[in-house]
Amino acid sequence: MKKKAFIYCRVSTEKETQETSLERQEEELLKFAYEQGYLVEQVFRDQHSGYEMDRDGLLEMLNSIKSEKMDAVFVQDETRLGRGHARIALLHVMKKYGVEVYTLSDKGQIALNDMDDMVLEILAIVEEYQRKIHNAKIKRGMRRAVENGYKPEKNLKGKGNPQGRERLELPLDQIVSLKNNGLTFHEIAVTLEGFGYKASKATVHRRYREFQKLSQT
Repeated sequence: MKKKAFIYCRVSTEKETQETSLERQEEELLKFAYEQGYLVEQVFRDQHSGYEMDRDGLLEMLNSIKSEKMDAVFVQDETRLGRGHARIALLHVMKKYGVEVYTLSDKGQIALNDMDDMVLEILAIVEEYQRKIHNAKIKRGMRRAVENGYKPEKNLKGKGNPQGRERLELPLDQIVSLKNNGLTFHEIAVTLEGFGYKASKATVHRRYREFQKLSQT
């Protein structure tokens, strides 16, 4: 079974004359991907600066990479993927999702210099520790909440209370209770996330302020 790949073509301007360059890139990359033993699932194209991340074709490709199991992305050269910080950020995303990058200029997998390798390794380490810190905060918040009497099974549908709230709704009474027990809004947000609620610190703060206003009326 052949491995699956995307092709990404980019030119820097929206001039009509650049259409020829896009077509040439696509044609050459289709041939290159086939020679490397890949089945091309889709071709993405952009006429936009490589320094920017806000590119329709690029964003669509990234969404597809996150939702599908893709083995590789083929580009003419590394600058077609991106330039400057955008290039490093995109290479990091590819590595994170296990997607190999092939370039026609390298005649194979992208050839990164020692500095690129070091930066990508640092980014991976930092992201892993951020994840660990975030999870530790959630566990700490959950522990403090339970110690202070929070019982999530009584507030979620299908978790012991058929009349409970939907998971996406924020339990205002619990926000107030956690705040009264000394948790910060950030701690409340990560604690609620651990129990299945998605809310930013700002949203939690806003709901708490709304409760205060209602209490004063």
